[in-house]
Amino acid sequence: MPFRIVNWIGIIDQLVGTQANRLLKDHGLALPQFIMLNHFSHRPAEGKTVTSVALAMQQPQPGITKTIQKLLAKHWLREEANPQDGRSKLLFLTPAGLTRHNQAVAVFTNALTPAFDGWSSAEQEQLFAQLDRLKRWLDDNR
Repeated sequence: MPFRIVNWIGIIDQLVGTQANRLLKDHGLALPQFIMLNHFSHRPAEGKTVTSVALAMQQPQPGITKTIQKLLAKHWLREEANPQDGRSKLLFLTPAGLTRHNQAVAVFTNALTPAFDGWSSAEQEQLFAQLDRLKRWLDDNR
């Protein structure tokens, strides 16, 4: 059963990812860029280095750097000197980046709401609680 659950989550991720790319295309945003904005949106005042983002997202640093460069060019992220390490920069979400993130979340919400028609609030909260439990375990046991 554990494999089936994780496999189903993977299939859902693939289906949602395809839909997300289609929805975001009209907003000038690629899914990897949204994922990055989402990462920064949780603590927008906290500066992050490319290395810390790569570690958190478990992605190779060159790919993270490429996405960050695109977000910097669109002024959705900004960078400043790292006072702890002059060789690196700290990255911050800009107000424009937060606005773009919020717009994308609204697009997703509108698109996904019908998938939960017929679900009670309690059922949605129960599913979220179980997924959160799994996510926390996976995060703690990287």
